[in-house]
Amino acid sequence: MQDQVRTERRRRSGGGATRRATRTAFQLKASPVLQRHLPEIPFLSDEALEIIETQAETVLEEIGVTFSDNPAALERWRDAGADVQGDRVHIPRGLARKLCATAPATFTQTARNPDRSVEIGGKGTVFAPVYGPPFVRDLDGERRYATMADFEAFVKLTYLSPWLHHSGGTVCEPTDVPVNKRHLDMLFAHMRLSDKPFMGAVTEPSRARDSVEMCEILFGAETVAAGPVMTSLININSPLTFDAAMMGALEVYAAANQACIVSPFIVGGAMAPVTVPGVLTQVLAEVLAGVAYSQLVRPGAPVIFGAFVTSIDMNSGAPTFGTPETAQITWGAGQLARRLGLPYRSGGGFCGAKLPDAQAGYEAANSLNAGLLGGVNFMLHACGWLEGGLVASLEKFVLDADQLGALHKLAAPVPMDENALGLDAMREVGPGGHYLGCAHTQANYETAFWKSDVLDYQSFESWRDSGARDTQMRAGDRVRYLLEQYKAPDLDPAIAEELRTYIERKKASLPDALE
Repeated sequence: MQDQVRTERRRRSGGGATRRATRTAFQLKASPVLQRHLPEIPFLSDEALEIIETQAETVLEEIGVTFSDNPAALERWRDAGADVQGDRVHIPRGLARKLCATAPATFTQTARNPDRSVEIGGKGTVFAPVYGPPFVRDLDGERRYATMADFEAFVKLTYLSPWLHHSGGTVCEPTDVPVNKRHLDMLFAHMRLSDKPFMGAVTEPSRARDSVEMCEILFGAETVAAGPVMTSLININSPLTFDAAMMGALEVYAAANQACIVSPFIVGGAMAPVTVPGVLTQVLAEVLAGVAYSQLVRPGAPVIFGAFVTSIDMNSGAPTFGTPETAQITWGAGQLARRLGLPYRSGGGFCGAKLPDAQAGYEAANSLNAGLLGGVNFMLHACGWLEGGLVASLEKFVLDADQLGALHKLAAPVPMDENALGLDAMREVGPGGHYLGCAHTQANYETAFWKSDVLDYQSFESWRDSGARDTQMRAGDRVRYLLEQYKAPDLDPAIAEELRTYIERKKASLPDALE
């Protein structure tokens, strides 16, 4: 009899251990693009929006925009009916808006894994990681220049996160590779280490062409010609200046039917007026001109209305993040984008903090929530941003990515079926009872609440006894764990070899350069 009891206990214990192992084992998951079942913030009235739209048309007509060192762009504008004086383009009232009308309201970016393809526009929000920092903060707490190994680590973390739908682009600048060649290695890392959608190079037109050619190897030329396999960032040199490098990249991508984000890069008070309406007027004027130009290159080219805006600290001159003014601009720009009928890019896990500390948490949360409620369709910089975008942080990356899961839950619809209403649970428990053990709780507890993979909810005693680890330390543990779990998605060896051959040939044809 005692032997039977011991056998039963071992069986039950083994079953419990198996269930615990199943719950805690890493599983690669992918969340669909977030669908916002929340109303966008109606920050500005229709009358206010109309005033800003009228003012933006006045800016384009009276002040104009500069297309520097780009004779072909000036000729396109002249043929379209603009008044071109030197490199200054004065766009008649209504012309830019008319040209923008051919840009699609939504489009799908194809991923090499079709299940990872994303629709950009409508009520969806696509999350992509930080973009552009030259520095990283590593797990040893060192702030240093980024390397290709750092870049690959961020691509892997993006691939492993269920809440990031897009692999992004220049997640950090790998400074151990020459400037004129690093785009080849970065793009290849996105292609082989992940099967999510990605961005192309924009720092020089020839690098955009390399990106298109590499995608033709990966996807096939017919797939690339049929629609976007890249969504790439074209920054406007605010105020009101469109430089030849970025416009050249836009020309390459638009001609190849690849998507671009046309995005003013504005620090309010430095590159635009200090007032919210003034900033919004300039944002709209610049976006109208940039999107219109993409349609002059190719009518119907997919494009996103971008708004990257921060305020400025008037004492230090440093950009500030997570402020009320930037939230208001995010909301207002979203309204303008929807009135124009374009997908909208803004928001992110922005902060000016030097560490993934309380300042970083407050500012990033304010920025992420403003983006969600502002109706952002493509959220670049959704995780990993530190120090005003100068630094990509591994620890902040996983902390931000964790919060993207909370945004998915926040934006989801609230079910109103019989199970959700829980009347049977109320009948079972009755007055004065508790719900911990009732059938309804047992049936729903695993999915009822969003669960963080990083934050600590232990009792004080348990937290103390397990090492009194703070949030940054827990995030570092999470980074190490995830990178240990990483396995690359399958890629056809023949395609991988063709890409390697292409990269080797391109690198051999160019001397190393610093720009």
